[in-house]
Formats: sequence, C-alpha cells, structure tokens
Amino acid sequence: MEPRLSFSPPHHNLFHSPLAISVEGLRPEQEVGLRASLEDERGERFEWRAFYRAGGEGRLDLQRSPALEGGTFSGLEPMGLLWALQPLKPLRRLVKRDVERPFRLELEVLERQGESLSGGVLAKGSHDRRFLGDGVKRIPVREGSIRATLFQPPGKGPFPGIIHIPGTGGGIPESSACLMANHGFAILALAYYGYEDLPKDMKEFHLEYFEEAVNYMLKHPVVKGPGIGLLGHSKGGDLCISMASFLKGITAIVTVNGSIANVGATLRYKNITIPPLGINASRIKIDQNGIFDIIDVLNNPLEGPDRQSLIPLEKAEGCFLFIVGMDDHNWKSEFFAKEAANCLQAHGKDKPRIICYPETGHYIEPPYTPLCPASVHFLVGKTVVWGGEPRAHAAAQVDAWKQIQNFFHETLNSSQNKL
Repeated sequence: MEPRLSFSPPHHNLFHSPLAISVEGLRPEQEVGLRASLEDERGERFEWRAFYRAGGEGRLDLQRSPALEGGTFSGLEPMGLLWALQPLKPLRRLVKRDVERPFRLELEVLERQGESLSGGVLAKGSHDRRFLGDGVKRIPVREGSIRATLFQPPGKGPFPGIIHIPGTGGGIPESSACLMANHGFAILALAYYGYEDLPKDMKEFHLEYFEEAVNYMLKHPVVKGPGIGLLGHSKGGDLCISMASFLKGITAIVTVNGSIANVGATLRYKNITIPPLGINASRIKIDQNGIFDIIDVLNNPLEGPDRQSLIPLEKAEGCFLFIVGMDDHNWKSEFFAKEAANCLQAHGKDKPRIICYPETGHYIEPPYTPLCPASVHFLVGKTVVWGGEPRAHAAAQVDAWKQIQNFFHETLNSSQNKL
C-alpha cells in the first residue's frame, strides 16, 4: 500500500476552522517529515515542517500523534501546520487581501533522513483555506462618504450588526470581518484612511464619518436593532471607544489591544477636538538586529497635559470587552484596559470584561493565523517588535475568537438590548 495523505474536511474549509490530517500506508513506527507551505497574494512563501512517528499499523494522525523534536515545533499540536507557518523572507506578515480566493495549503510527506527532509516525497496533497463561507454575501458599500464592505450571513435575517475598525494599516479589513460573518453577524468592514478618496495618511479624523457608518448600519434592513456592536484592533480600538463615547446606537464594544487615549492623529467631532497622545522617541529601544521596541514611547495619558488625549469613555452606554495580549510591545494594552475599568466604575458604570492572555502579542487575529513577531509599523516607518510566543499566542487567538463571538451574541441578541 502506497502512503496516502488525507484531509478532513477533504477539499476545503474556512481558514479559522480545524483541519484533521492523517497519513496511511507507512511502515510501522516509520519516522517521516511533514512540510506545509502557503503562498500569499504577493508571492511571499510561508513554510512549516515537523517530524512524526507512525503508529504500529503504519498510520499517522496529527490529532493524536505529537511532533518529534527537530522541527518548527514539537508536541501535540494538530493545527500547528497553520499557526507555526514562518515566512521564508523574515519580517513578513501573512495577510489576506482577496477574501473571494482561498489560500491553498500544500502538504508533503517526506522520508526523514536525520534532521533533514532531503528524502523522497512519499505523498502530497493540497487543501483550500477559505474566508468567504457558503451563502455569505460580500457587498461593497459606497454610500455617501462611506467606503466599506458589508458581509451578510446566509438567510433573511435580521442579524446582529457590527462595524469592524482596523488598525494603522489602512484600507478595508475584509479577512477578519468576512470570517466573523460566517457566525451569524452582519459586519461592516470600514476603511477610514489610505483607501480610494479617503485621507491618505493619519493626521486628522472626523467622527462624523464614523457616525455616518453607524447610522447606515442602524437603518439597514438586515441589521437587528436597536443597537450595533463595534470591533476594533489597535488604533481601531480607540476609535471604537471614541464612537461609543460620542455617538448613539452602540450597544457593545470590543477592543483588541486598544488604547483609552486618542493616538496618532487629531480627532474632531462638532466643536470637540481631542489631540493625539504625546510621544517621546528617546524611549525607543533598538536591538542588535535594528528592530525597534516602542512599548514605552507613548506618554502616560493620566498625567499632565496628556490627559487632554483621554477619551471620555464614561459617556458610553454600551458594554465593553477588552482583549489584552500581555506581551503586546506596541503599547501597554493591559494598563489601558485596567484604567478603562477604573474610569467606568468610578462613574457608576458596569465593570467591563477584561481577558488577558499571557505570552500573547499585539496582533491577535482569527484562529490559526501565524504569529508575526516583528514587521514594519506604518506610523513609525521602522520594523518593530509586536511580541508573543508562538504556541501561547496561537492558543489565545482560538480562545479570543470564541470570547468575542459569545460577547456579541450575548449583548446584541439580548432581550434587554434597549437604548
């Protein structure tokens, strides 16, 4: 019997869904190497390899067989072939731009020769990792000033509505929003700069633009009211808090490694101006490879004139969930979350939910997204460290994804969701 590689599901699955992999037809107790590879839309290649030992019947099952020492990782990690992918060119981050085309994961089973995979190919196969699930509609939105994409789940609805605000990368954050729509949410992936006729850079933002997006969702026939949710990562987090503090119709707010102070650009709304939090570039640390650590660059928003940058989140009427990577090196996310809790409780508001993940960095993304330990920061213009330890970070992404969904379902579907 020739070795045969099997996937379950056999041909394709959503990117953030588990994948079972097995190999049959090996010799009893045979040691083999597995090599996974994936190429992004810019031609950047990501790879992973691990060594395994077949069972007494010549079968290998990644859900039961731990990886041996010598590969990208060791131990029982059935989805390690995705979360442990590493770029061949250092400092590259895996990003999905075209959600209508899947990533193709290629997998090879090779003869092991010592610590190398130079032996012959015993079996190979491929599996498509999709983002747009069956029945999910991708609808470009160009209404008024809004530049966005609406992802609508299968069925007539109405569905809980969410606006997704990205960090400093610009453009439309379609991949995460698209995956979230597979779980029953109508989600608007909103651009706010660096896209079409929107501002080209981060200098000044007007909250009226975000208010237009909120009103669009509140009036949309597929969105279940009376309120909507907000989901923001990094800079998107403080924008979500600003929206919740000044705008009506927001019931639930989730920030992923966000700030409670306005960062990076002046924010204006009607006659209100919130300046960006001050910085001190002398606090940057640079390692032997020239990679910047910027965690101490921002000033403390609780001190002196920098208090002007604090967002008045005590005005918000919605419920908060703060997702925190405790090894975030972009800024002090845990500090921001705890101060948010102090502020809300001091003003008689409900205590927010805070979930902290040890050894987890800045980019907390959908499950099985490979950790990006360092890459170019769009605002800094240099390569910065983001933090995180691969295995712990991967586990955090799986749990955070569930926590975010549960929070939105609970708050947006509750019979007490009244504004």
